[in-house]
Amino acid sequence: MNINVYTESTPNPATMKFIVNKLLINGSTDFATKESAEKSPFAKELYKFSFVNGVFFASNFVTVTKTEGTDWEDIEPILKEFVKGAVESELKVQIEEQTGEVDFEGTDTEIKIQQILNDYVRPAVEQDGGAISYRSFTEGVVTVELRGSCSGCPSSTITLKAGIENLLKRMVPEVTEVVSEAL
Repeated sequence: MNINVYTESTPNPATMKFIVNKLLINGSTDFATKESAEKSPFAKELYKFSFVNGVFFASNFVTVTKTEGTDWEDIEPILKEFVKGAVESELKVQIEEQTGEVDFEGTDTEIKIQQILNDYVRPAVEQDGGAISYRSFTEGVVTVELRGSCSGCPSSTITLKAGIENLLKRMVPEVTEVVSEAL
């Protein structure tokens, strides 16, 4: 299979999506630090570049966060070539593969919230190179975690309040607010 890599900017100017024509992982996984990349040969290799400051994988793309003071025009061709080579040589995203199965737990309301986040919010957030995880639901407040390009993105607050909070309030009357857990 001939591997093609193309890039897409994200709402976060510090991150870039490197999209390939092959499934890399079922679900998503975040390697926000060099240390966390120990279980990912792919992420570990990316962190060998001094300008890489974050690595996030979902389905058919890897989102790379660059260090401050680095220009995308200088590093984009290098990363594109690296991603192409890594995918062609079948460098593993993770040593132990995660299952794509989603198990929702909790009360009926919590399960409904998780289902909505999974079905409606997750695909949209992944389009922008990020990920969202449900954390908790307490006294009307839904707590989520934003990762990938969403982490530290200037527009993530707007996404959270205007998009996710409005959707959940409309579909689950018990929800009064949505907040993001800081990493």
